[in-house]
Amino acid sequence: MRYDNGGDLLVAVLRELGIDTVFGIVSVHNLPLVEAVDRELRFVPVRHEASAVNAADAYGRARGTLGCALTSTGTGAGNAAGSLIESLSAGSSVLHITGQVESEFLGSGRGFIHETKDQLGMLKAVSAHAASVQDAEQAGRILREAARAALTAPGGPASVEWPIDLQFAAQTDESAELPAAVVPAPTESELAAAGALLASARRPLVWAGGGAATAGGELAGLLEATGAGLLTSNSGRGAVPEDHKQVIGNFATTPAVRALLADADVLLTIGTHFRSNETADYTLELPGAHIQIDIDRDALGRVYPATHALHGDAAAALTALLPHTRPAESGWTDRVGAVRTEVRALLHDNIGPQAAICDAIRAALPREAVVARDVTIPSSSWGNRLLEIYDPRDNVFPRGGGIGQGLGMGIGAALARPDAPTVVIAGDGGLAVHLGELLTLAQERPRLTLIVFNDGGYGVLRNMQDRYSERRSGVDLATPDFELLARACGLPYLRIAAEEHAGPVLGEAIASEGPTLVEVDLTALGPMKVPFTPPVRIPGQ
Repeated sequence: MRYDNGGDLLVAVLRELGIDTVFGIVSVHNLPLVEAVDRELRFVPVRHEASAVNAADAYGRARGTLGCALTSTGTGAGNAAGSLIESLSAGSSVLHITGQVESEFLGSGRGFIHETKDQLGMLKAVSAHAASVQDAEQAGRILREAARAALTAPGGPASVEWPIDLQFAAQTDESAELPAAVVPAPTESELAAAGALLASARRPLVWAGGGAATAGGELAGLLEATGAGLLTSNSGRGAVPEDHKQVIGNFATTPAVRALLADADVLLTIGTHFRSNETADYTLELPGAHIQIDIDRDALGRVYPATHALHGDAAAALTALLPHTRPAESGWTDRVGAVRTEVRALLHDNIGPQAAICDAIRAALPREAVVARDVTIPSSSWGNRLLEIYDPRDNVFPRGGGIGQGLGMGIGAALARPDAPTVVIAGDGGLAVHLGELLTLAQERPRLTLIVFNDGGYGVLRNMQDRYSERRSGVDLATPDFELLARACGLPYLRIAAEEHAGPVLGEAIASEGPTLVEVDLTALGPMKVPFTPPVRIPGQ
């Protein structure tokens, strides 16, 4: 197949991949690509390259597939690097295509416009896969190889740099099917040994991480067969819908769940990497009898010893283990349910007036709707635990912990799933990082409700300093008049200043067919009963 230029080839490859929307910023070094995408698909002109990757990342997460971002060369690619790190941390599938200077001047060090030192080396450092287009005959193969790398577990971003002269050149492409990726699988003897331990369990618990996202049916079947309780990491939420009576959720470090873990006799973990903030900096004690399933060999036994380490696909491994299951002892599943109720009720009480907002979001949203959360107190205290999630694709958040990515992610998710509303939970500090994306929101007009919790700065760090330090540093920030800001951007504005506002305001916003900015005035609403500080240790405290 012959194409007039690289843009036409890119469109053909994206169509093969099922991608209809691309996020990016136009530049002299990606012009043929942007023009073709804008003509044939949908190009979303975000206001910062980092947001392009965040939006593409969330587009892929919300659809359970691949997202695509287009950025420029040098500084533009550098701006995207932080969000590529997020995608790498999350193992999310992003195809990042960036320009490059004319191949004649590549690496010459002349200071050619947008040139940077070793751009490909930078991309390799922040991507799971990175490659450079060398000629107009190989671009199609390079794009497809990058897409496959991004989609192959454990996933991550794949970056392709494309010199501008080779973008403008006519392209020759032979669409050959790539060899199937090899999926690892545990041996029969490994499965039999793990199955024997699982069969001995009388008080079993299961812990699901992001690696369980595509094994929800198999996981639910194992819960039903055993009566086990299900703990999750933040990334594992929704693998089994969180209104299931055996789903305790993302509460592993609470006293009630610690007691349950102490009494459990077998723990089965699936695709979780036991991140520091979910294990109290690795001080959480787990049962000694531990079966661990992970597609990433390096994750097996890395944080906690595994009695049986099963390297393979979660769904296949769970299917193989199911015949070895038996019901838990009498009373265990009832205790699981009691702990589930206890930890939720305690958190609901501790967050005080914000509980009304949590309840109102869930009441207004249909069962299948995306919740995108930035790094902010409401997200980190109750949005990641109490706000029920029913499908992993609905749970979009920065797994690497970087602030300011929520709105870009929300825009990507909303455009990926236009038939359902999307809610973004953000703080005023995080929103300020990429305030320009309000203009993207106004321009594209997705069904997105942006809830901004305004406490005049970085509340989580303010709480830490108030607790451990004698003064505040860098946490009290100027905050805009959000009503005027929304008006300037052409966005509808609503405000929550009391608990009784939450239901009507959020009901109206979420029912809208377009975007709405909802400000939560935390000074007027009142504080949480228990101030939130992040789950990190302060040396000496």
